[in-house]
Amino acid sequence: MGDPLESLKAELERFSEANDAATNELPRRMLNITRDTGEFLSVLVRATAARRVLEIGTSNGYSTLWLAEAARGINGSVTTVEFADYKIGLASANFARSGLSPFITQVHDDAGRLLQRSDQSAYDLIFLDSERREYPGWWRYLRRVLRPGGLLIVDNATSHVQQMAPFVALVTADSEFATCLIPVGKGEFLAVKASS
Repeated sequence: MGDPLESLKAELERFSEANDAATNELPRRMLNITRDTGEFLSVLVRATAARRVLEIGTSNGYSTLWLAEAARGINGSVTTVEFADYKIGLASANFARSGLSPFITQVHDDAGRLLQRSDQSAYDLIFLDSERREYPGWWRYLRRVLRPGGLLIVDNATSHVQQMAPFVALVTADSEFATCLIPVGKGEFLAVKASS
């Protein structure tokens, strides 16, 4: 018998593809990351020893599983925030099935509110995959809650270039951050905060 977590990931990939092909209703679309993006996130969590991970945009929890599996390996954990009731329910069920629940804190809230109440330097790594139009307004909070030397990863950097442009410009112009674009999946925009 194969790895149950791998089987669950494969099942969620099939579900997301079928679901998103069947509906144009944005709140009900999963819009999951690609598998190679999941593998990339997993490696980054381990390589940076990111024990305190924040994910903004849980959806059905597919990306969270990649992050949490990696965090478990380094005695870390993932806090994931989602606003949509429907997706919170799906993700919760998937976390229970995954065996990774002890490493995941699920937050049902607006990401902006969560960021505002989070402590300075609270997170080692932030994965941002949510409402792109909100990103510029969140930037001052994102930069505050990311620790020095911490890593910000933003999905859809090549699939939604125009929507991402204002945020990318803000981050790139910030002298405290070194940035790059990685052509994995739908494009990953990476920004590392200066360590001092």
